[in-house]
Amino acid sequence: MGAVVRYTSEEEKLLARLLRAEAEGEGTLGMLLVGNTGVNRVLSKCLDFKNINTIKRMIYQSPGGFEAVQKSYFYQKARDKDIRIARRALRGERHDPASFSLWYFRPSGRCPARWYGQWNSGRYKSHCFFIPTRSNCPKVY
Repeated sequence: MGAVVRYTSEEEKLLARLLRAEAEGEGTLGMLLVGNTGVNRVLSKCLDFKNINTIKRMIYQSPGGFEAVQKSYFYQKARDKDIRIARRALRGERHDPASFSLWYFRPSGRCPARWYGQWNSGRYKSHCFFIPTRSNCPKVY
């Protein structure tokens, strides 16, 4: 299967580092869900992500990017297993509840039904995922 977004080897490693930093404790599936969200941001061309057209821009987007890039553990070398997970997301492997998500966060309690006007699509372990409406972001679907 080919990639659903263009990426360089450097970007594949950046995404691998992001997946590890954001969701290593949630296992392979949790890391894939973070990857789904990131890839969706590049695909979407809508809302906060209109000018996000590369993996690197998506990872370092500010404001609206990922907290992990501000932490030292994000800057560890990408591991082979993390690169394999990133590659799966880049090739379009999607999993619910993040198949169409553009956002996620880790609440202290239950997932809210809506977050900044976006609908909750489900929870995986400690992360809640949120999707745009089809009319706002048709390229995600």
